[in-house]
Amino acid sequence: MVIITQDMIKQLQILMEASEEPHKIAFENLHQGYRSETMIRFLKARDGNISKAHNMLVDCLNWRTENEIDKILSKPIIPAEFYKSVRDSQLIGMSGYTKDGRPVIAVGVGLSTYDKASIHYYVQSHIQINEYRDRVILPSATKKFERHISTCVKVLDMTGLKLSHLNQIKLLTVISSIDDLNYPEKTDTYYIVNAPYVFSACWKVVKPLLQERTRKKVQVLSGCGKDDLLKIMDYESLPPFCRRQGSGSSRYSRSSTGDDCCFSLDHGFHQQLYNYIKQQAAGVKSRAPIKQASFHVGFPEPNLTGCKIVQTIETEFHKLENQNGFTSEQNEHKTNENEHQKETNA
Repeated sequence: MVIITQDMIKQLQILMEASEEPHKIAFENLHQGYRSETMIRFLKARDGNISKAHNMLVDCLNWRTENEIDKILSKPIIPAEFYKSVRDSQLIGMSGYTKDGRPVIAVGVGLSTYDKASIHYYVQSHIQINEYRDRVILPSATKKFERHISTCVKVLDMTGLKLSHLNQIKLLTVISSIDDLNYPEKTDTYYIVNAPYVFSACWKVVKPLLQERTRKKVQVLSGCGKDDLLKIMDYESLPPFCRRQGSGSSRYSRSSTGDDCCFSLDHGFHQQLYNYIKQQAAGVKSRAPIKQASFHVGFPEPNLTGCKIVQTIETEFHKLENQNGFTSEQNEHKTNENEHQKETNA
């Protein structure tokens, strides 16, 4: 792993100081007083190559300016019932903090359906969570734990992952590309839990395609991951799908509501996020009432590595499909039957 030196930071800073005024303003909004730390993130993402890091940072600033990302937290997804359907089909939430103060972001990968709205709403929602994390959650954690905190950890629940998820590959690729290009080095570790065979098979062929820096961030834990995660966080901060064996997102989402469910709009994190967005929207002077419409953001083109990874996943999924002799629908039916049987026996 490349060590970022003060000289690298200084050279990148000189390049940024020579930027045009719009870029300077966008950079001020981006780093929020942590100029060096922000430049380090982009340098790490480009393995210490100053020229590539500068190009990446400029591209990010252009993306933020062209898509008015600084205003996205004043663009609520309305009405509330529609936003609830987005939340119910895009399972993500915050369950607490690690012992050293990093936010714990829980993601229900296997049971997110992304079928209640257009791709633009899901992208908007994802970016809003990113921006809220960076502008509200991380500064709050910095104050609470009395040290600068600029990253989070993510716990990805693979419960329910099946061959039919291949249909979601475009949306997930878009979201992943947005994060890689515009929010680099914001996640320290990705913990994979409740991983079924289909994930293990894909991970085996995808892992060699990832950069070493990325591979080191991914940890596939045994079962629900409870024992491993308790080494870095208290029980109260564990995502509920990690609290006991067999407690994946499906069991959890059907039996938990309100403040117990970190994916739910009723959960404290999502209530605070949604209220914050509504307050920001109320503070924006507008002659016309807010209408229901997605906040369209330009989708970045995945790089060659990203395209190869997608192709590899697609190929592996089709292999699994042929080996098992099932169609995606049949696999889904079988999975649902098993889940129902588990619920009956519980």
